[in-house]
Amino acid sequence: MIRGLAGLALFALAVAGGGWGHALAQVALVATWALAGLGLVLVVGQTGQLSLGHGAMLALGAYVQAGLVAAGLPALLALPVAAAAGAALGLLASLPGRRLGGLAFGMSTLAFALIVEELLVRLAPWTGGAAGQVVPAFTVGPWRLSSPVAQAALSVAVLTLAWLACRRLIGSALGRAWRASRDNEAAAMAIGVDVGAVRQAAFVAGGALGALAGALSAHWLGYLSPEQFGLGLSFELLMMVFVGGVRTPSGALLGGVVMVALPQLIAIARGALPVLGGGAAGLEVLLFGAVLVVIVLARPAGLAGDGR
Repeated sequence: MIRGLAGLALFALAVAGGGWGHALAQVALVATWALAGLGLVLVVGQTGQLSLGHGAMLALGAYVQAGLVAAGLPALLALPVAAAAGAALGLLASLPGRRLGGLAFGMSTLAFALIVEELLVRLAPWTGGAAGQVVPAFTVGPWRLSSPVAQAALSVAVLTLAWLACRRLIGSALGRAWRASRDNEAAAMAIGVDVGAVRQAAFVAGGALGALAGALSAHWLGYLSPEQFGLGLSFELLMMVFVGGVRTPSGALLGGVVMVALPQLIAIARGALPVLGGGAAGLEVLLFGAVLVVIVLARPAGLAGDGR
């Protein structure tokens, strides 16, 4: 956690050139990405299940939050409802795991994400369809959390509570059952672990965390459309936790820092790279991919290690 917080602080300093308002807005973005990443740490890192559709959890949380707020429910009370909806979706997405495993199960989660994305377009009376919908600022009583400092404070507070809860889960008997099912499924079953049930529990917790991240990001972005929650988001989240360290909660935070800060730092530095063609289109993508490859090769277990 200390390394993650240090990275977050360094990132804030790095982007301070755009103003502290911009820096704090990026801190809020990192915190929401890390919150979503915590769900993948539980599902992928602890149980070893491949989830290729985590973006669907964020989508459901964001749209449930937006719908409840539009209906008049205070944003703070809508958050746990959005998280519960994500938990239910996680449970539903985990059902094929009772019969499928490995890549086949991963493909089922991918199909699940495609279904959710299509439903967001089809259910236009409630979601706004392809045109999207506007989401008001987060409010707590008479206070409107529209400033970057307020958004960062709430995001970091929620992330801290979620991080502590994840650490508690990982250290519990359930966490030990997760790792047993990941390391040796047959041995886990032999000692009485209900592998299917413990994996479903991971998906429920991961879905709740993903939906919570989506609910917060809906307010910070101020606008929702189905394209924001496509397969690209799921793959970026998966890449984020592998870069940061998929087996430890700190990896989600470090991965979030990298995924948010690195493109901005590359954009700042590209003008100083005439040998690579500083004005060439697509240079940021090339450098971003190259840096990620270097990180993965240098730290195969992620920046935070394997959590042992």
